[in-house]
Amino acid sequence: MKTFCGRANPCTGSVDWVEESEEYDYHQEIARSCYADMLHDHDRNVKYYQGIRAAVARVKARGERVVVLDIGTGTGLLSMMAVTCGADFCYAVEVFNPMAEAAQIIVEKNGCSDKIKIINKHSTDVTVGADGDMQEKANVLITELFDTELIGEGALPSYEHAHQHLVQAGCEAVPHRATVYAQLVESELLWSWNQLQPMEVGGIQLLPPPAVSHCAGAHSVCDIQLSQVSPGSFTPLGPLCTMFSVDFSKPVSSALQSHSSQFEAQADGRGQVVVSWWDLDMDPSRSIVCSMAPSWTYHDYFGVALQWRDHWMQSVYFLPAERRVTAGEQLSLTVCHDDYSLWFSLQPLPRPLTEAPPTRPCCTCQAHLVWTRPRFGELNDRRRTKSYVSALQSILSEDSVCLSVSDGSLLPVFACVLGMKHFWDTSSFSRQVLETNSMRGDVKLLELRPDQLSRSDLKGEQVSVLIGEPYFSTSLLPWHSLFFWYCRTALAGLLKPGAAILPCSASLHLVAVEFQDLWRIRAPCGICEGFNVTPMDEMVQRSLDFRETREAEPHPLWEYPCRALSESAAVMTFDFTQCVPQQPISSQGLLPLLRMGRCHGVALWMEYQLTSDITVSGGLIGPISEQGSCEWSPHRKQGVYFLRSPWESSGDGRAAVTYSFTFEPSVGDIKMDFSISSE
Repeated sequence: MKTFCGRANPCTGSVDWVEESEEYDYHQEIARSCYADMLHDHDRNVKYYQGIRAAVARVKARGERVVVLDIGTGTGLLSMMAVTCGADFCYAVEVFNPMAEAAQIIVEKNGCSDKIKIINKHSTDVTVGADGDMQEKANVLITELFDTELIGEGALPSYEHAHQHLVQAGCEAVPHRATVYAQLVESELLWSWNQLQPMEVGGIQLLPPPAVSHCAGAHSVCDIQLSQVSPGSFTPLGPLCTMFSVDFSKPVSSALQSHSSQFEAQADGRGQVVVSWWDLDMDPSRSIVCSMAPSWTYHDYFGVALQWRDHWMQSVYFLPAERRVTAGEQLSLTVCHDDYSLWFSLQPLPRPLTEAPPTRPCCTCQAHLVWTRPRFGELNDRRRTKSYVSALQSILSEDSVCLSVSDGSLLPVFACVLGMKHFWDTSSFSRQVLETNSMRGDVKLLELRPDQLSRSDLKGEQVSVLIGEPYFSTSLLPWHSLFFWYCRTALAGLLKPGAAILPCSASLHLVAVEFQDLWRIRAPCGICEGFNVTPMDEMVQRSLDFRETREAEPHPLWEYPCRALSESAAVMTFDFTQCVPQQPISSQGLLPLLRMGRCHGVALWMEYQLTSDITVSGGLIGPISEQGSCEWSPHRKQGVYFLRSPWESSGDGRAAVTYSFTFEPSVGDIKMDFSISSE
């Protein structure tokens, strides 16, 4: 059966009604899932296997029959491990129907179906009894319900319910325990992702609106690959603190809790950010540990190389307000958590005995709800600001009539600093900044979409300068910012002849890459720890082959190191001084592979030509090194297109990535296709 679905088009701004198969959504879910990443996580798999083997042995040593409850079984891997280790029976619970069906096929393929029952339910709906889903309560509880924040996928409520209804008192649990660690740091880089910083433009220091600078921000975690943040970009102000542990073998509560760790400040600085991660103890003796520590601590703790994983990363939490810290000062770091999230606060010691636990941070300025963390960083980027100011200086005059089209942009503020008197803006943020800094400048807010504007809305004026970063909160892929081009086209009747457009054009770039680790999220697993999971690979491949899922996907490549195996190339150019054309724009060509390595796919990004000699990149921000090292913009996500199969490049240029692009103006989409050709 097919249904009509309304989908917002990020390029054109329109809502497109398209006919979709009823299977579309779950194909998207499977195609973009992290199942492959988890199966490729050898450290996780081995630690679980060891923990399960030890737990089964402890139950058998008590002379008991081993009955396992596996919540969130996924492929059934952990249940099959339990059976191999001697479990008598496993109840494997999986709520996602396609995954439960795949698990059933996998356990049958591995000869375990007589000892594993797949239950396609949420664990809180599972029943126990003669007519229930489980014939008896389990005495071994195995789960993999964790996310980067540990509890963000509802682990605590699931454990709470399981101990009340599904497992025996005194059961064994794998993992046995989780421990959360945190460290207070000062970091201009990380703090720039949370608060708008003062900036200097044209010799004038601009302050952010008090509503923004005094806002506690959103409480949501910032999950990143902390291993890619250089230790040189932050200063530890205290030791790594053990914040709290959860013993999963005992009843667990999902109620609001707080935990504090007291320490002596190690350095002077500004307490701004808390970096955090967690460990899993797979057994009670803590002899089997799976750690999420970043690479720059991992070797110190464990003496082995880092296991890369993307399904579990590290967390960054921003304090509600920065606080001056003095070396030797006694401090208390407090973490609170409900059933799904954590938040931190910092207090001096001694603390009042009657002090209540810190409340959850809440954004009151709206900016933290609208802007992403990278967007804050982009607005705080001084080098980027300098480029835009230089470009504006070259096109603005005092009598210019200017219109800005971007979400929450500071370009109107920069223009006013440069002497502009009259400005039209589609966002109210610039006016807030001007009022905060007591600046004169007539910025008028237009509360209409560009395609709805008329000459009367502009008081009869014609626009002589149209500017945009461009940035739009609806953009996911780099070329979604072409919405600016559609806005420019809609405004054509309001522009003066020869009006200046900034940026004047944009170009789509690509480079063939070998990923250090990101390839794992799309690579088939085949045999995982001795178990055949090819049905899972086949299910993912079917979903990847489903319509639209063979497209590029957004990734922040500064977090995912890769080597360029080719030179970068501009493959399409979009002239913003002209309206969007009626006919498609096409581009085909070859990208020779000039370095040895395994080509996993291509990276794509946009570059914006502000003027003839000023360009801002949303991708590569430096030249590719001789070895192929790349430096990526931390503010925008790049597009990644994975080849169906990686290609081994000899580096002699005889093999090349063949590319084909077609921009369809009527639908605002870029269709692309890639393959490998060789002599």
